[in-house]
Amino acid sequence: MNEVRRSERIRERILVTDDDPVSCELFAEVLESEGYQVDRVLSGEDALQQLHRETYALLLVDVRLPGISGLEVTREVRTTHPDLPIVVMTAFGSMEIAIEAIREGAFDYTSKPMNLEELKHTVSRALAQRSATELGQQAGGDGEDMAPLGAIIGRSPAMVDVYKTVARAAATKSTVLILGESGTGKELMARALHQHSPRSHRAFVAVDCGAMAESLLESELFGHMRGAFTGAFTEKRGVFEEADTGTCFLDEIGDITPNMQAKLLRVLQENEIRRVGGQKWIKVDVRIIAATNKDLVEKVKQGTFRQDLFYRINVVTIHLPALRQRTEDIPALAYHFLRRYSQEHGKPVVGISEDAMTLLRIYTWPGNIRELENTIERAVALSNQAMLTPEDLPVEVRDRSTPRVNPDKPSEAWKGFDDLPTLEEVKKRYILHVLDSTQGNISRAAEILDIDRRSLYRMLERYHVAPVRHS
Repeated sequence: MNEVRRSERIRERILVTDDDPVSCELFAEVLESEGYQVDRVLSGEDALQQLHRETYALLLVDVRLPGISGLEVTREVRTTHPDLPIVVMTAFGSMEIAIEAIREGAFDYTSKPMNLEELKHTVSRALAQRSATELGQQAGGDGEDMAPLGAIIGRSPAMVDVYKTVARAAATKSTVLILGESGTGKELMARALHQHSPRSHRAFVAVDCGAMAESLLESELFGHMRGAFTGAFTEKRGVFEEADTGTCFLDEIGDITPNMQAKLLRVLQENEIRRVGGQKWIKVDVRIIAATNKDLVEKVKQGTFRQDLFYRINVVTIHLPALRQRTEDIPALAYHFLRRYSQEHGKPVVGISEDAMTLLRIYTWPGNIRELENTIERAVALSNQAMLTPEDLPVEVRDRSTPRVNPDKPSEAWKGFDDLPTLEEVKKRYILHVLDSTQGNISRAAEILDIDRRSLYRMLERYHVAPVRHS
């Protein structure tokens, strides 16, 4: 059966575009081993010329190219070859790039270093969708320019998956449920969905459902009529009316009472509300984004959360990883907060020492990004030098013996030997650690490892990891 599939692929031709010849060759070899015909080019200009000369089933293109960028190539190809699936890859994973790539018409977006098995799977999915499209299924696209988000930071694989979900869900009307621990940035992600949606020019209204008593929350959401209760001296529009044609973010939705759950369900089903003390139903057009750090599936089983409401809000789900699950993003986040609070407090703090950064990376961050931000702000405010050192950090961060969040399960923030890896796995982790510390500089990493560049590339290929090239 596999041989039949490979023989079918011989007719499928792929164009790989990457300005790093070694990476380009590696991607080509991997795809050729799957039975595809692969051509390689090293620039965006060459890619466009090659697409005019030959017919391809798929384009794989890097974002960072000399001259015409990968996103510019994507935009041009969408015009000249609207049915050609495009997979964009980059070593600079971000919300902006993910959203722009998909809005420009890319089928998918991947971040380096790339798992080569995932690359094969992505290519297979893209070609399968192309075949389905040729059979009559239509794919939509939208090239509307959107403002950049700069506040959402991270290029870890977990965050790249989040970016892709946001990019696809933003343009729809679907209700979105954001799940994640406290402090992971759920409201920030909700604002990203709104900002990149057709409703971006309308209101975004956020409500913390867990911070209010039921009567106060009902008035806040639905509004009230004059005289509806003691102290109601005037009419008041509720959040749903304020957010009409816009977006309403309901934070900590897992904390609302059964009575409020029933009223919210009607909003989602009938698109109408009634003010407290009112008789008239009012039509509203509101996109609802909900968030919680609770296990709603378990609450449904326990009978404390309505199953029908759960299905209504759980149309699109975004899982935000805890900071300890994306430790590779800690340096970028730390420097983001360092720049913000150095400017805000008028302090000439410009860097973080290697020892201090090591402590930031191995701490488990039970308070997630919110705790990291607080830690950096405190350190900047109290520091009297240009470089943050371990002495500037709180004692709980400095103390390496701080208990893990779950002492029975080693934290993913520690990439050492708690899980008793094999010797081969230890070698792989160390090579990736060295690459990360050199910002993807292959020559420098090979020098530290005391091996030649080609040996390093062969190791990366054996580990199914694509090299990252920062330029």
